[in-house]
Amino acid sequence: MIRVLVAEDQSAVRAGLVLILGSAPDIEVAGEAADGEQAVALARELRPHLVLMDVQMPRLDGVSATRIVVGEQLADVLVLTTFDLDEYVFGALRAGAAGFLLKNTDAKDLLAAVRTVAGGEGIVAPAVTRRLIAEFAAKPVREPTADPAVLRELTRREREVLSCLGEGLSNAAVAERLDMAEATVKTHVSRLLGKLGLRSRVQAAVLAQELGI
Repeated sequence: MIRVLVAEDQSAVRAGLVLILGSAPDIEVAGEAADGEQAVALARELRPHLVLMDVQMPRLDGVSATRIVVGEQLADVLVLTTFDLDEYVFGALRAGAAGFLLKNTDAKDLLAAVRTVAGGEGIVAPAVTRRLIAEFAAKPVREPTADPAVLRELTRREREVLSCLGEGLSNAAVAERLDMAEATVKTHVSRLLGKLGLRSRVQAAVLAQELGI
């Protein structure tokens, strides 16, 4: 049973999420939070497997709450967002969120994402990843917030794969571009995530964009 804490300040949206999650036989809503501080407190108390976290909430925003929840290893975090809050999304991913969903995601995809993240894979839909990265890439060039030294741990091939992830490419597309088997790509992705201490390919994509590779 996957225990989920729903953190969303809009009561109607929260009720809808709870209804969808509660309809799945393998998912249990462990609690509900109406703001970031309550989300952190309930995460500490209830120790859910996953927190479904809105990014814009009163008292403590979702990014800060995510940083605390992940930092204290209380649960995995799946962020809920709209695309007019891009900076919040990037902040949440840098804070350790395993992935993110759009608020208009349908019930089937919401349940699938919860199961995926709870299973430790920390991935999100490639189409959403590509849109996120496109939004990020369209922003003015700025000083990197990540230390380029982290790339020293990667092999040349792993850097090439990371660069492809930065473009939002799927494993199949990476395999075609780099002329390698898709299974090999998956292996490289897994290894580079481990070396960089990242949970998902989305986090890797954001890192690649920040470092300009």
